Amino acid sequence: MVTNTSGKKKTAVARATVREGEGRIRINSQPVELVEPEMARLKMLEPFRIAGDDLRDSVDIDVTVNGGGFSGQADAVRTALARGLVQHLNDAELREAYMQFDRSLLVNDVRQSEPKKWGGPGARARYQKSYR
Repeated sequence: MVTNTSGKKKTAVARATVREGEGRIRINSQPVELVEPEMARLKMLEPFRIAGDDLRDSVDIDVTVNGGGFSGQADAVRTALARGLVQHLNDAELREAYMQFDRSLLVNDVRQSEPKKWGGPGARARYQKSYR
């Protein structure tokens, strides 16, 4: 059985395909072990640390991720992986474990940066006013 899921964080979107296999995880056609920086890799593999590494040996996962920076992409991949595993295994206990650890493993973070407006250097800040 093949399961397709997605995860989002800021402007990053990750799409994951989970199928039976022998533990291969590829991010943009590259093994997850080659992902840099290391903090992003550790964040991406969080769902397996909670579920147990024996689970990893039974599935193959292909993830394509685009948009955003490395941190947003790592969060998007993490959500896509966790959702994919829960859906593929149809396991309520795993879902509860993820929800207890961190809700953002299964639920997208909808916060986006506010667009810049006229009259200032940023979204809310205004240019300084001079009286002299």
